[in-house]
Amino acid sequence: MPEIKRICVYCGSSDDVPEKYLEAARALGAEMAKRGYGLVYGGGATGLMGAVADAVLAHEGEAIGVIPEHFYTPKLAHHNLSRLEIVPDMHSRKARMAEIADAFIALPGGYGTMEEFFEILTWAQIGLHDKPIGLYNFQGYYDPIMTFINQAVAEGFIFTEHRGLFIAADNPSAMLDALETYRHPGGVQRWLRED
Repeated sequence: MPEIKRICVYCGSSDDVPEKYLEAARALGAEMAKRGYGLVYGGGATGLMGAVADAVLAHEGEAIGVIPEHFYTPKLAHHNLSRLEIVPDMHSRKARMAEIADAFIALPGGYGTMEEFFEILTWAQIGLHDKPIGLYNFQGYYDPIMTFINQAVAEGFIFTEHRGLFIAADNPSAMLDALETYRHPGGVQRWLRED
């Protein structure tokens, strides 16, 4: 597996969430910077997005934002990043973040976070990448998603080996430790088999 230099973090952008989630984002950002990992994320200044970026920067880490033109506004865009890339649309944003990141973590979030997490997971399933993917299950936030995935495996919609395409942890140290020791489970050939 290639060395991890930058981690893409998917997370919520709403400020209207309990403080504990913002603290969780800050804790992850601080731990990433202390371990020398750069941040790649959606370029926002609000919610968990802003919290994780601010924590990385406060600990002298690199924070790269990738933001679509329609979100590049004074209120939404983070203007103090190491680098802010402005791209035409959401598809370009996701592709660019995936290109420059060596691993992925989904912090708590909503529709957008789930869409990004499942897309990068699907890309791993079909062999487009073998980078580590983490689900930060802070205080059980993602327990329902874990239940859903386990049900999909049990019913045959997800191959058993593909359950290992992501790891889950509930604190920053465990999350980063798991990414550092991740080994892709394989199984792409089974997915692409010709019957």
